Amino acid sequence: MNFRASFCDPFKTEIIDLGDINEDKIIETFEKIVCTGILRKMENVSSDDIYYSPSLEIENKDNKNGLSISAVGDAANFEFYIFYKRPKMISGFMGLTKKMNENYLSDITEQTTADVSTCLNALMKNDLDFLENKIGK
Repeated sequence: MNFRASFCDPFKTEIIDLGDINEDKIIETFEKIVCTGILRKMENVSSDDIYYSPSLEIENKDNKNGLSISAVGDAANFEFYIFYKRPKMISGFMGLTKKMNENYLSDITEQTTADVSTCLNALMKNDLDFLENKIGK
């Protein structure tokens, strides 16, 4: 499978495209980028100078399923929000019509580092049933 990554640096207005990423580097990249060091740095800055929560997005380029992981809170007490983006058939007009939403998004809050690792591993294994059951509400 082919993956790409991007990062939202809280102190920069532009999203940083990290480009293609090898499967074996995804967890390592998450652990390096979305960390308490950034959250500590954010505590000493005016909220006007913060553009995003520190966030890492990983997308499977083959099927367009992806996860965005955002760290929220302060360095001493934080959690992760996990956003799950995927193509999904959506019913409309009382179930009479259907259309494909290429960027359907659902999320889950109050997640730990272990939860994030489990979800990233599911994405890498293409275990879409797991992701749909955990995050796809």
